[in-house]
Amino acid sequence: MAADLFEGQYVWHPAADDRVLASVCVDVRAGRYLSAHEALTETRTDFGLRAHRSLVMASEAAGTDLVERWLAEETTPEAALMWARVAVLRAIRAADARDERAEALERIALAACDRATVMAPADPTPWVAKLAMTRLHRLRDPAPNGLLTAPPGPWRLFAHILTLDPFNREAHHRFLSFFFTRHGGSVNAAWDVAAFLSQRAPADSPLRLLPLVALVESYNPTQLLADRVWEQPQWRSTALAIYHNWLPTVAGYRFTPVLDLAYLAHALVMAQCAFEARAVFAAMGPYASRMPWSVFGEPEEQLSRARRACGLPVPGAA
Repeated sequence: MAADLFEGQYVWHPAADDRVLASVCVDVRAGRYLSAHEALTETRTDFGLRAHRSLVMASEAAGTDLVERWLAEETTPEAALMWARVAVLRAIRAADARDERAEALERIALAACDRATVMAPADPTPWVAKLAMTRLHRLRDPAPNGLLTAPPGPWRLFAHILTLDPFNREAHHRFLSFFFTRHGGSVNAAWDVAAFLSQRAPADSPLRLLPLVALVESYNPTQLLADRVWEQPQWRSTALAIYHNWLPTVAGYRFTPVLDLAYLAHALVMAQCAFEARAVFAAMGPYASRMPWSVFGEPEEQLSRARRACGLPVPGAA
């Protein structure tokens, strides 16, 4: 459904148009896991979909005992993966909240990840879950050649994941976030890593978006002409190249990659490329994500503002 045709409100749920996942989320909230098992079993050879579904399911299950009951009743790779996902999410939340249980929860999460890797040695997803926790202790492996800032980080763990899935989307985003300033990194290191990783990826890969993610992360509204950065030739050409090479592949996805589309739409709007941004919004349909809009203000307000800049109506507006 084209974004300029739909009526009603934005759909913020991370399941987007993955109807199987949306249905599973309802079951998970009700304490049922059979559909979750089925939805993950069918992704054993589709690591991108497996990562997406397991992460969304974990966000629904983290506040319940569902995965503990599931694992006690079924010793399957899917049960082990969901236990790892939920345990990692709980550990990170506790650490960010400075909860006194954070250290114990992290030990549980690491054990859960290790169990999941044993259950499914070819699956990169448990390793990606473990990668998400590396910012808690700032692992400092030396960087490979080719980076100007040579930032230390969890390079060995990341390299192992790449042996299982060379262009794993979540792994690249998790790894890049390690270098964000809010996690103890620096703007220059994040830009350096984003450029290094994106240049390794095929031209039609969503990983080409990594520099745009780093650019949003470095946004500082107090800097002079902060909102004009996206108009600089290097950033405009980056966004346009992604538009030409990656956007045409989105029609073949099993679910709408809302977050990636949002970063691209935002960059194009900021770069004054309204025609191209309009096509990206059309690909998004009614689905919305908080990022990158929340960096610039209230997400729905910022998204609506961007749509208006492209001459598109705002859902729900009279």
